[in-house]
Amino acid sequence: MLLRLGDTGYRVEALQQDLRRAGQNIDVDGWFGDDTEAAVRTFQRQRSLVVDGIAGPKTYQALKGRPDPLALTQSDLMTAANRLGVELAAVMAVNEVESRGRGFHPTGEPVILFERHIMRRRLIHHGINPVPYQKSQPDIVNDKAGGYVGGIREHKRLDRAHAIHVASAWEAASWGLFQIMGFHWQVLGYESIEAFVLSMQRDEAAQLDAFVRFIEVDPGLHRALKRLDWRDFARRYNGPAFERNDYDTRLAASYRRYNQQLEIAA
Repeated sequence: MLLRLGDTGYRVEALQQDLRRAGQNIDVDGWFGDDTEAAVRTFQRQRSLVVDGIAGPKTYQALKGRPDPLALTQSDLMTAANRLGVELAAVMAVNEVESRGRGFHPTGEPVILFERHIMRRRLIHHGINPVPYQKSQPDIVNDKAGGYVGGIREHKRLDRAHAIHVASAWEAASWGLFQIMGFHWQVLGYESIEAFVLSMQRDEAAQLDAFVRFIEVDPGLHRALKRLDWRDFARRYNGPAFERNDYDTRLAASYRRYNQQLEIAA
């Protein structure tokens, strides 16, 4: 559940009560206005969370006294922006729109999406005939995308692929906050697919590092982010279907909001 500027109702009232208990001096009126957003940002800053003014699962966990030790921090985003030579507001916008919001399931496994058509390609890459597996397990090895089950259950698909061929299975999954495909491990500078997977299992900061590497090795994507050319960035990052999900307009709106917040805080 996400609560943000403009929301109303009993959930906002409960959030405001939690914020007051955490020391924020705000009215409990059930309206997520400017004061509530400012209180959320202050609390996030105090707890070393991403300071986005949005009350999501990580903010709620911290409010309940159970902060997520794997969670991304504002400092991580600042480090990424400095490394890429781009505005912090731009990195924050990408984190909001392009990430999954959480890089790990509550049970501790990294978020993944297993791609059966990529599994087929990686088996061929490793010199393994995919045809027998495509006939017996078409949901794991196929020449077409699909077969998704979503959520934590994707790890069961990964386990079945793992039983066929370990490296191909890991390379055929997208990993973490920014869903970086495993087969990119070499071009991103990891020593092995095992090193990449271990990094994705460590924490969200390591997952952000994979995203930064992904931007660094793609000059066109890097230039688009530096120029704040959200249409070009969305096209390159999300593919030709980016317009269906309004990625470019959402990125632009998110950037403007964060840029304004950062200017006010400066």
